[in-house]
Amino acid sequence: MTAKMPSPVVLEDDVVRLEPLTPAHLPDLFVAGGADEEVWRYSPYLTPRTEGELAALARGILDSDRYVGFAVVLKETGRAVGWTTYIDVPDYDESLEIGWTWYGRSVWRTAVNTACKVLLLDHAFGLGYNRMVLKTDVRNTRSQDAIKRIGGVYEGTLRRQRLRPDGTWRDTVYFGILEEEWPQHRARLVNR
Repeated sequence: MTAKMPSPVVLEDDVVRLEPLTPAHLPDLFVAGGADEEVWRYSPYLTPRTEGELAALARGILDSDRYVGFAVVLKETGRAVGWTTYIDVPDYDESLEIGWTWYGRSVWRTAVNTACKVLLLDHAFGLGYNRMVLKTDVRNTRSQDAIKRIGGVYEGTLRRQRLRPDGTWRDTVYFGILEEEWPQHRARLVNR
């Protein structure tokens, strides 16, 4: 049974390079979307107003054994345009979550999200994980649509799962992709 967090690695294709997140990525990340309210609208964190506030959020990834954080670097420019993580490895079901993902608006509705997810899913299933989990705020229909496009199957909604920064409760929508489902979805995505 797979029960440990994957090691940080570099994953890349023609569109993006996912590299272990470091403080050196923060200047690019802040420019990409650090203070953009729309980027952080559905995040469980307040919009970072300064690079220091973004660094504090990144420390939550860097200083935790619950995350493997990746800077999403656009191959065309060599600049980081967001981050994504592997998170929450349980010790009983060989699953892994892809989460805490955000991208600057300049790469929304481009090949970036699909490229990242293909790399992350290929890598995780190649390591022997059985199931990938993706979840989002019930209000974030853009993210839900993106998860469905890559093959995520709706599995349910946890009501009042997390407190939002504004004091309201977030209902969290859960999706999953099983190892045996991935090859069909992958082929469809790569052929697009």
